[in-house]
Amino acid sequence: MKGINRLKKNEDFRIVYKNGKSMANKLLIIYIMKNLSDKNRVGFTVSKKVGKSVVRSRVKRLMKESYRLNDSKLISGYDIVFIARENCKEANFKEVESALLHLIRKMKLSKR
Repeated sequence: MKGINRLKKNEDFRIVYKNGKSMANKLLIIYIMKNLSDKNRVGFTVSKKVGKSVVRSRVKRLMKESYRLNDSKLISGYDIVFIARENCKEANFKEVESALLHLIRKMKLSKR
């Protein structure tokens, strides 16, 4: 993804899961943890429970695009992991974006 720092290593994900704060809604789960840089690093996870590879890829694309469009509205300096829940496979883009923004507001990551 151009312009977005990504979490890619399994170790990075595990650190965020272990030390970060989490919250969930019916479509997504978010984990956040302060990092030492001035940029956000973000990771996206979709488990095999959601569906086959085509479905998982679609859900991941929806989450990435939702984040990309709203990246400028976030406070910097966090590692963020989004996890898709099973209900996400039937959701359209607007529903995924709404769920993502809801979690961002609840975790107080949005700029005022």
